[in-house]
Amino acid sequence: MLALRVVPKVYYFDTFKEFNDEFKVGKRDLVLTNEWLYTPYIKPLGIETNVIYQEKYGAGEPSDEMIDAISAEMRKYEFDRIIAFGGGTIVDICKILALDVPEKSVDLFTGAVPPIKKKQLIVVPTTCGTGSEVTNVAIAELKSLKTKKGIAVEETYADIAVLVPETIKGLPYKFFVTSSIDALIHAIESYLSPKASPFTEMYSLQAIEMIMKGYKEIVEKGEDERLKYLKEFVLASNYAGIAFGNAGCGAVHALSYSIGAAFHVPHGEANYQFFTEVFKMYARKNPTGKIVQATKIFADALGCDPDGDVYSELETFLNKLIMKKPLKDYGMVEAQIDEFTDMTIANQQRLLANNYVPLNRDETREIFANLF
Repeated sequence: MLALRVVPKVYYFDTFKEFNDEFKVGKRDLVLTNEWLYTPYIKPLGIETNVIYQEKYGAGEPSDEMIDAISAEMRKYEFDRIIAFGGGTIVDICKILALDVPEKSVDLFTGAVPPIKKKQLIVVPTTCGTGSEVTNVAIAELKSLKTKKGIAVEETYADIAVLVPETIKGLPYKFFVTSSIDALIHAIESYLSPKASPFTEMYSLQAIEMIMKGYKEIVEKGEDERLKYLKEFVLASNYAGIAFGNAGCGAVHALSYSIGAAFHVPHGEANYQFFTEVFKMYARKNPTGKIVQATKIFADALGCDPDGDVYSELETFLNKLIMKKPLKDYGMVEAQIDEFTDMTIANQQRLLANNYVPLNRDETREIFANLF
């Protein structure tokens, strides 16, 4: 069994200037970013390059329509490298833009058109959640199909991943929390995955330890305390990305895509809604397997009894960072419990294959119903 593979070369710099000093961004590059990132980090350096602002083509999570529009704009430029400088939306879009993009990008996600890598891809993430800089997963809302779907092939790996803690200083508190909870979920889901190895477990455990330690400081001292731990959260996100890029994520991610697509809930926030409920189901179905170790990890971090209701304790703790909401608060109606259940089973087998234990339709439906 392959134990570990990290495809992109990984670089670390304290500042964006240090990154540019080494990579020398210039006229043969295309940077996809946001204007609020360009202004403080790229503009002061006097960099002459080709820039597209992602926000001009839509807000929120990536969609096939957004990718198609940016792809059309991109054809106006001559360049060798694509630089993704931004959050998960920008990173996922650039993984597709580095390919030979057909007129309708949905064809890449459905497999109607094979992926062919055309450009070198450099990813500089500005959140501490997705870990997408080291994975080959790109997710988009396919509006014509009314679902979210991922593509994960060799061609969608970045060539170079660059970690720069300075670039997440301006991340609003809510997005800092939801993105880092996403990393926490990556770490624990990949830890429980049947594809986990001793190497991926090492990355998972280190990520969980770093994130939970930072969270405890934030809960105790206030949200500004996060600014002292930016390096730790950036590294933890990357470690979790390496873990799930090898071992995969499971039901938390699979179920979350339903509300993400239907109600445009940001990815990390959507995952948070399902996190503890899925793990309660896991513990109920097979309480004597590897879930015992996973539960003890959180019990030790929280200082609670591992034989108690640890996932309720975890939910209470995470609610001190950001409150979890019932699904109906996003606009979900009761009839969608069955709709989302069937949609998840039909469309997310790539993720459900990584579950700690298989979940049947009734169990999947129960999770949606409990969260409604």
